[in-house]
Amino acid sequence: MATKAIVGEKVGMTQVWDEENRIVPVTVLRVSPCRVVQVKTPESDGYSAIQVTLGVRDATKLTRPEAGHFDKAGVDAGRKLVELRLDDVSEFTVGQEIGADVLEQGQLVDVTAVSKGKGFSGVMKRHGFGGAPASHGAHKNHRKPGAVGQCATPSRVFRGKKMPGRYGGTKVTTLNLEVVKADPEAEVLLIKGAVPGPRGSTVVIRDAVKGS
Repeated sequence: MATKAIVGEKVGMTQVWDEENRIVPVTVLRVSPCRVVQVKTPESDGYSAIQVTLGVRDATKLTRPEAGHFDKAGVDAGRKLVELRLDDVSEFTVGQEIGADVLEQGQLVDVTAVSKGKGFSGVMKRHGFGGAPASHGAHKNHRKPGAVGQCATPSRVFRGKKMPGRYGGTKVTTLNLEVVKADPEAEVLLIKGAVPGPRGSTVVIRDAVKGS
C-alpha cells in the first residue's frame, strides 16, 4: 500500500526539456492544498486511510449530513471528499493541509482516475480484435467479432465473452509514472507521460507500490 498520496486536477498535456535538451511529454496536474477531514485507523475503522477535501464550496449548498461532517472536523467545506488509503496515518491530523511537496522530482508514482468514456464500441476498438479478412470472400463482416455462441450444447453465450459494448468511463490506474517537477508554490505537478481521464477530472497520485 502507498505511504504518500495527494489529489489533483488534470489540466492537460504539454512538453518540457530535460538536462540533455530532450523533449519530455508531461501531464500538468493542479494540486491545490488538500485539507484532512477524517483520519481512519485500523482500531476504529478496520483500515488506515485519510479523508481529504479540495477546493472551496458554499456552505449553504451542503446537505445537512455533509455540513455536519465538515463542522465536526472543523474544516472548511470543499468541492468533494476523497479517501486516500495509506500504510501509516499516524503523522496526519484533522485540519492538516497536504500539498504537492509530499512528492519530489524523479519519484515514481501510480496515478488513478476515471478514463474518458468512448461510448458504444465494437470489439476491435474495445478489445483489440484483429477483424476478419479484408478480401477473399469476406462480405460486410470486416470488423465483426465472428461466432460467439455454442451449438445445441450448451446453446448459450458464456458469461464474460468479449462483445461490443460501452467502452471507457472506468477507474484506471497507470503504474510507475515519473514525477518531472513538483512545485508547491505554483500548485503544479508535472507527470511524465499520459494520465487517465479528461481535462478537469480528479486524479489521485500515490507513490508507486511496484516501483523499483
